[in-house]
Amino acid sequence: MTLTPDLIHSTYAAIQDATIRTPTVRAARLSLQLGIDLYLKLENLQHTNAFKARGALAKLLTLDEAQRRAGVIACSAGNHAQGVAYHATRLGVASTIVMPVGTPFNKVKRTEEFGAKVVLHGTGFDEGVQFTHDLAAKEELTFIHPFDDPDVAAGQGTVALEMLEQVPDLDSIVVPIGGGGLIAGMAVAAKAVKPDVEVVGSQARVFDAVKAQFDGRSTHFDGATLAEGIAVKEPSAANVAVIKQHVDRIDVATEAEIEEAVFDLLSSEKLVAEGAPGAGLAVIKNNIDHYRGKKVGLVICGGNIDSRLLSTLILRGLVRDGRITRLTFEIDDTPGQLADISRIIGEAGANVVEVIHQRMMQSVSLKQAELDVVIEARDIEHVKEIVGTLRGAGFRLRTDSGV
Repeated sequence: MTLTPDLIHSTYAAIQDATIRTPTVRAARLSLQLGIDLYLKLENLQHTNAFKARGALAKLLTLDEAQRRAGVIACSAGNHAQGVAYHATRLGVASTIVMPVGTPFNKVKRTEEFGAKVVLHGTGFDEGVQFTHDLAAKEELTFIHPFDDPDVAAGQGTVALEMLEQVPDLDSIVVPIGGGGLIAGMAVAAKAVKPDVEVVGSQARVFDAVKAQFDGRSTHFDGATLAEGIAVKEPSAANVAVIKQHVDRIDVATEAEIEEAVFDLLSSEKLVAEGAPGAGLAVIKNNIDHYRGKKVGLVICGGNIDSRLLSTLILRGLVRDGRITRLTFEIDDTPGQLADISRIIGEAGANVVEVIHQRMMQSVSLKQAELDVVIEARDIEHVKEIVGTLRGAGFRLRTDSGV
């Protein structure tokens, strides 16, 4: 079977009653900050909070009665796992999901809550695929691939149909790329509806397998990525062929850029997003001159970011923006010093979050003490104002924000 506009349209007719027609909304604050007209397709509001539910359902609906009775199997660390589990259980089909050893407990738990049997094996998707194929053959289960299947890619392509119905005059659509199923389906659908629309792929720089093939160069695999949903070393050859034919360009983002973009989506638009859509926003920011004067659509493809990771990301973002800053003082070890510092900070309109008073550190003289004061301020300019007032009052201090 070939991925075609007709297949995507027929797939949409089949799945639309059991999937959410997620909104495409204008990102008011980010549009203002970036100087472009940015629209977000909120697939983080989809069943299981990710677009993967579309492709999973599309494949499940192609099963014959014998395949339904036998059950299905998938290999995934997150969104595809939950999409298959959710729709399989809803359709009365047993599902087994192979997940890497070390998958966060909350992801395993959510997948099991949707009714799947979870088997832990290997350290990543690429290691688990062969094991999954072997288990499928042994137990006569139908394997539902997360991206290397035209039915699955057609299901993902329905995202583009909705986007262009909701905002017909989009000039560009930015799509995160892992194995290539989402962008392949969306590119075929989008170009059939609006041939002149630009389709741009986004990848993490440390997992740039599709861009490498697109550009005809070697890949760069270098450690872990925040965009774990698109951390695929071996994309589908069929999807890559479609991408080369229909996608206009592919850009990459660093880990720092992805982290900052996820924080931007949360702080500016109040959206919880994974690293994959963060990569999409990051490449838009990196190429902002290219998008000026255009209506740009970005797929917020998932919102299943680990809560502990998100909490750390938020704190780091607040530090980066200057809203949380550590002030380190060298003070005379005499009464009243901390009271004066606290008074000045309070009068400046900032909050004291934490205080650490060190007398035993050998970096200061015996009659002095080192004082760390963590403050919450409005922004970096507010921090500069507070630091200036403190130094004007005679206090010697340094900051972790370089002010």
